[in-house]
Amino acid sequence: MALKRRLIRLGLALAGLVAATAPASVHPHVFAEARLDVVLSPDHKSITALRHLWRFDDLFSSTVLMEFDKNSDLKLDDAELKEVSDTIFTSLAEYNYFQLVTLDGKDVKMKPPAALMANLENNQLIVLFESTPETPIPLSGKIDLGIYDPTFYTAIDFTEDENMAVEGLPSSCTRTVIRPDPDTAIAQNQQTLTDAFFNDPTGTDMSKIFATKLELTCQA
Repeated sequence: MALKRRLIRLGLALAGLVAATAPASVHPHVFAEARLDVVLSPDHKSITALRHLWRFDDLFSSTVLMEFDKNSDLKLDDAELKEVSDTIFTSLAEYNYFQLVTLDGKDVKMKPPAALMANLENNQLIVLFESTPETPIPLSGKIDLGIYDPTFYTAIDFTEDENMAVEGLPSSCTRTVIRPDPDTAIAQNQQTLTDAFFNDPTGTDMSKIFATKLELTCQA
């Protein structure tokens, strides 16, 4: 808990490292580039796993280094990286690991990842994990996949469309990367965007309307 309070005092509120936050505004404070690899079943008829990689910005990464570098050698050894991994793994659980997964507009229940791995590479924090749906997601209808932080503190985005990848997608499916325009998203959801959305420190699912999504549209 002392570690989390120190991070709060630094004003960095990645939900994976801070279990309770109190945002002063809705803009993010932590930034990361992401990659998503969608794993299909051997017969290419369903999605069996999602493989995530997040690369965090230099400022946040250096803060993590300072907080977890117990022996002050300016690097994170295996034990220190495990503490980083365990902290993120535990805290992200209540946020479903920032995952957006829907089938025909309905949320898909995902199993918690078996583990999460953190590393420091070129002075940037790298987080990797794999999650699986409770049951494989059939390639039928409209499937949306993405990442969003309900607290609005962390902006995790895909800088290139190719960073949302599906190997072996059948010809019955089309792949589209959707990058919502913030002004349009707000206008289209004006009735549901309330003061609580902008001020609630626990976050709301409404922030997913701004998330970059991989949309797969498949014929049965």
